[in-house]
Amino acid sequence: MTKAEIVNSISARTGVAKPDVLATVEALMEEIRTSLAVKKENVYLRGFGSFIVKHRAQKTARNISKNTTLVIEAHDLPAFKPCKSFIEKMVNGE
Repeated sequence: MTKAEIVNSISARTGVAKPDVLATVEALMEEIRTSLAVKKENVYLRGFGSFIVKHRAQKTARNISKNTTLVIEAHDLPAFKPCKSFIEKMVNGE
């Protein structure tokens, strides 16, 4: 499902104009992105899941074709962890 399909679906369900729904969806995505990338804070959406920041430590890797060693710097990655009820719905096929 694309962002445009989400906007169309929400607009049809609620009767709110598509530009207003689009602005709301984009604001939500920007707020989540800012919270994770800039503030390094997790975002918890009760009944849906959590957008979390995972920290990866520095590690040493090997380039086998050139027989060299690389150092991969420590970095943060965004991740999504669904809530328990969401997982149960997916497992049960609801």
